[in-house]
Amino acid sequence: MAKRDLTFRQMWDLSFGFFGVQIAYALQSANISRIFATLGADPHQLSFFWILPPLMGMIVQPLIGKWSDRTWCRMGRRKPYLLVGALVAVLVMLFLPNAGSLDFSTRLLLGLNGAMWFGLFSLIFLDTSINVAMQPFKMMVGDMVNEKQKGKAYSIQSFLCNAGSFVGYLFPIFFTWIGIANTAPEGVIPDSVKWSFYAGALILILCVLYTFSRVKEMDPKEYAEFHGIDLQKQQENKKEGLISLLVHAPKAFWTVGLVQFFCWSAFLYMWTYTNGSIAATVWGTTDAASEGYQAAGNWVGVLFAVQAVGSMLWALLIPRFKSHRTAYVVSLLLGALGFISVFFIHDQYALFVSFLLIGAAWAAMLALPFTILTNSLSGEHMGEYLGLFNCTICLPQIVAAAIGGVVLRLVGGAQVSMMVVAGVLLVCGAAAVFAVKEKK
Repeated sequence: MAKRDLTFRQMWDLSFGFFGVQIAYALQSANISRIFATLGADPHQLSFFWILPPLMGMIVQPLIGKWSDRTWCRMGRRKPYLLVGALVAVLVMLFLPNAGSLDFSTRLLLGLNGAMWFGLFSLIFLDTSINVAMQPFKMMVGDMVNEKQKGKAYSIQSFLCNAGSFVGYLFPIFFTWIGIANTAPEGVIPDSVKWSFYAGALILILCVLYTFSRVKEMDPKEYAEFHGIDLQKQQENKKEGLISLLVHAPKAFWTVGLVQFFCWSAFLYMWTYTNGSIAATVWGTTDAASEGYQAAGNWVGVLFAVQAVGSMLWALLIPRFKSHRTAYVVSLLLGALGFISVFFIHDQYALFVSFLLIGAAWAAMLALPFTILTNSLSGEHMGEYLGLFNCTICLPQIVAAAIGGVVLRLVGGAQVSMMVVAGVLLVCGAAAVFAVKEKK
């Protein structure tokens, strides 16, 4: 069977829901540390709140890949998981920012009050549901796009991802600008953050429903013909477990996974410590209830939006490199320079340069690992391998979060020092790229 080309509109529709999912992910990334600091968390506790979400992702994502590889129903193959993940994410986004407004006990259990425990479990469900909704988009590109167009399809997805990030990051400062309160009583999340999550939830479900209604997935026979799969052999291989798949994984799975380890550890520290870093270095405060700290929280959204713009612009240049490895190394080194420069900059606008550079690393992280990996795979276990590959995103976040408080103490307790640590990690990631061998 000739692998037909898709039109630009078809590839756009295939990934459009990713725009809404990424708005939710951006709101989580930019505001979670702010939310927990407002609820009363100590800076040395902040990384703790990032352990359980990726842990859930490590458990859930391989299962979603495995189950969706075996799901063939009237709604499709990947789409049922996409819809369920989006619906759960919407519900959590409506409740999470109200953690400080509900009547929880102030008694501490394992160092956390009732509001923080509610927020923690909400975060677990939010991160898990976002990942459940996000992963099918990556799988559908692998399922339905031929090798010739796959780079273009992932570029469209990367653009929509960064556009969604841009919108999500700017929501808090936008709502503050139109007059919604950006401060609140101690322990209560400001209304500007609440309305950001409400708006994000609405856009998320609308975008996902658009892709759900516009995309028609292949039936089993058509899929097998498209990917050159022997259906009888596939039935026999269904007995192959996830451990067996890992044993027989292509080398690119492991070498790119090593690069991922350093990169996602670096960005975990960015998401965790940027708010506290610029509140101290630019606004001169560490008081989470202060107007300056909340203003810094809004500015984090602006900086992350600048990062998204940098990522979109750099994504246009990545295809111009002669090899994926060269693009990968240069991108990560630029990101490392951006992270380290944050330590030396005390002007809120000069930080735009730092986050534009960080955007170059983010652009590479979104596109190149999946391009290299999917080109090394047949379509037979696409969902399972992409689900397993998600562990190379989750595991480094778990490790980085688990040791974050210790690392913070080792570098002197100043949160901005963690940005230097992030830069060093990206340099290590760039060095690890040299172990990656691409399929010719």
